[in-house]
Amino acid sequence: MRRRSFLHATLVTAGSMALGLGCDDEGNKTNPDALDSTGDTTDDTSGESFEAGDAYFPQSICSGDPKPNSVILWARVEDAASSGDLSLLLDVAADELFTELVTINGATRVELTAQADFDHCVKVRLADLEPATTYYYRFIYEVGGLKYVTHTGRTKTAPAADADVPVRFAWASCQDYNGKYYNTYKRMLREELDFFVHLGDYVYETTGDPQFQTTTPDRVVKFQDEAGAIVFNEGTEEQFFAAKSLSNYRDLYKTYRSDKNLQAVHEKLPMIAIWDDHEYSDDCFGATATYYDGHQDEYDESRRKNANQAWFEYMPVDYEDPAFVYDASKPYLQDLTIYRSFEYGAHMQLVVTDLRSYRADHVIAEDAFPGTVLVEQAELIADLGALPGWADPYVNIDDYAAGIYVAPLKTAAADPASVAGLVSASYINVVVAALNETLEPANQLPLIDATELATFERGLTNRACGKLGAYAQTGSRYLVVKDPFHYWCGKHYASTSGASETVMGATQRTWFLDKMKNSTKTWKVWGNEYMLTQRAVDLTQNPALEDGSLFKNKFLLSAEDWDGFPNERDFMLSELAAVGNVVALTGDIHAFFTGTPLVRDDMSKRIVEFTGAGISSGSYRQMLSNVANSDPALLAAGAALLALGIESLLKDPATKPNPPMAYTNTDTQGFSIAEVDATKFKATYYAISPKNVGLDLADADVDAEFKLTRFYTEAGSNELYMEDAAGGAAKRWDPPTMSWV
Repeated sequence: MRRRSFLHATLVTAGSMALGLGCDDEGNKTNPDALDSTGDTTDDTSGESFEAGDAYFPQSICSGDPKPNSVILWARVEDAASSGDLSLLLDVAADELFTELVTINGATRVELTAQADFDHCVKVRLADLEPATTYYYRFIYEVGGLKYVTHTGRTKTAPAADADVPVRFAWASCQDYNGKYYNTYKRMLREELDFFVHLGDYVYETTGDPQFQTTTPDRVVKFQDEAGAIVFNEGTEEQFFAAKSLSNYRDLYKTYRSDKNLQAVHEKLPMIAIWDDHEYSDDCFGATATYYDGHQDEYDESRRKNANQAWFEYMPVDYEDPAFVYDASKPYLQDLTIYRSFEYGAHMQLVVTDLRSYRADHVIAEDAFPGTVLVEQAELIADLGALPGWADPYVNIDDYAAGIYVAPLKTAAADPASVAGLVSASYINVVVAALNETLEPANQLPLIDATELATFERGLTNRACGKLGAYAQTGSRYLVVKDPFHYWCGKHYASTSGASETVMGATQRTWFLDKMKNSTKTWKVWGNEYMLTQRAVDLTQNPALEDGSLFKNKFLLSAEDWDGFPNERDFMLSELAAVGNVVALTGDIHAFFTGTPLVRDDMSKRIVEFTGAGISSGSYRQMLSNVANSDPALLAAGAALLALGIESLLKDPATKPNPPMAYTNTDTQGFSIAEVDATKFKATYYAISPKNVGLDLADADVDAEFKLTRFYTEAGSNELYMEDAAGGAAKRWDPPTMSWV
């Protein structure tokens, strides 16, 4: 029987420096990474000669999870002539020229095995290092009597726990590869940083989804195992695939990390990474995908584990147990835990969380029946004191009009059994009107007229929350009617003891709050996948919408992020506000936002949030336009035009829908840099126009395309300031007036 093998981070211990190595005949230090015209590197003191190793290391190298005394090093070797395990060598040095080699396990070079079972990836946990120290490393592959070397990698350990030193790092997210170029990483390379944080969507699981992706011949993901992938639009010009097999997910990482700009960033900076949804599946919760909006059960534990294993293989992560190995035979949710915490000197604790693996389904599911009555009139009045304007008339569909509406509504429902008892009368009319368009006049059913509707009792229905169709993301994941949705979320949260809005899961939630509350660092920083600050729009005064239109309402643009978990968010913000000096760094939304998310209507309980735009993925404004244009009901209501004016709606001074939201830039890509010390937390946004994302800009042209915007908050305060680009006095954000003062 073949023995099972596991990929884990080989634990090696660094020791003293082997000094005085690597000088040429004239006493100059040599650089084994400087290739001559034949591809050979300059010989080092041992007489070794190296060949350029790009062909054998197509994803180059990277490092990650830097701590004061350790760091993870990663490489992947590929040899078409050998399908078995491959041997590698590792050198680590205190200088870029490798003249001061670090002894590893008592030797100046360590031998490693890149296992075929794990796609020939190798990870090394280098321990017993010095704090706040830069190290250089290279991997070597020997074949045919020649030694092929990687580019030289640079990494840096975190400062000692009590070190009074500033920290400077970048954060990034959302780097779609299809048809897009990583000019943002070219710009990031100009900066001197300690490390960078990736907040998720490092890869996208689809190969060219026409709803948001375009491909070009040189920027396209192709799966070797198309038979193992999920196919969409099969046989059409818009056919594309989503990853499903382990081979598919590995292909994503191999393709994305073939990009030279991304490689250069990894070669220069250690990375701290978490995932969001696209590392598995768009808008996922746990092991459940959402491609079909409830038309079919998309829970797929095997697919989720394939995604997890590929992430484990390709990401340089230091797990709580240094000897941790990925084992797909373990039960799902016990196979991989990725939330982690890092200390950087005396002034920063960085806690990164997993907001996808443990979260509940959306409060209103995609296949929820729009006509379902969630709360009846008497209970609604008891809770609110009076009937709100959004209350929806309902009838007992089994009894009303001798039950003539039961059959057509069962046909329109995802679950015919849900069409029973109390049902929204407004939704009955919607279904009947659509049905009548297909029938001869003599066979059409009567609509319930307005006079009779006015006599019915009214309550909370799924339709009142914006759920317009049996299988729909509108009213479920996106564009929910704010007030009835918040009301229902509150009741459901209370009746389920919070289970309806589970985001972190009980274990992670306790761990996270303990880390934040018990931290002694000046700043407690949360690496948070998706946005905390509310994104609402108020269309009640919009003259373009008819009175009585369901779209003439107050909406939350998304229920897919923290806006979909308002009560759990209130709980978390209340706890974090009491901690003080908490800053959330966020990705996901493909836009720059700055704000002070707060417990609803309580300005005393708030934190500061800096949200960074995507590296290359389509901008938030583009994404909203795509959604509006793909939904006939939204398109008919003019949602496409509203998407183009989204910033003015979010920051409308008349309706003031989002007082905590201080800054928006919704049509951009970019990255962000944080600078942290004992007195301030500074954030700088580096924004580039979307028109450049499809261009591979020359190095000399990159700087001019970026616009910088700077913010800060001060220790002991939850106030937010924006620096004046012209050098004038900084201005403070005033939520009640929604203005900088």
